[in-house]
Amino acid sequence: MSETIKFHFDVDGQDFSSAGEASVVVKKKLRQLGFPPDVIRKVSIAMYEGEINMVIHANGGTADVWVDEDDITIVLTDHGPGIPNLELAMQEGYSTARENIRALGFGAGMGLPNMKKYSDHMDIETEIGVGTTITMKVNL
Repeated sequence: MSETIKFHFDVDGQDFSSAGEASVVVKKKLRQLGFPPDVIRKVSIAMYEGEINMVIHANGGTADVWVDEDDITIVLTDHGPGIPNLELAMQEGYSTARENIRALGFGAGMGLPNMKKYSDHMDIETEIGVGTTITMKVNL
């Protein structure tokens, strides 16, 4: 692949039924481009978890994906409340999701840990009252 391929998605923070649509589209595109199943799985899981977090905590945001020769980069950006305690938020099982969200089967506190687990590199920039940008890379 000689040219970088870019995908852009708006993540609707009002609609749980559409949460994860961007990761499904990227998964299909990566299959069509012939990427190995393990790479597709990592990208899909990391991206899905990020989309769900944007819906639960930040009223949506944007997801951008760049596919190039060396890696796949996912950048998730929101203008939500920010993450008050990033160290705590990275712990498996820690969640600030409201009870109504948990009743839907979300908010188990595995979003950020899974994003880190299924990416080869993850960087989080967050500011209270401004929002959060998460950059993940999956190496090829």
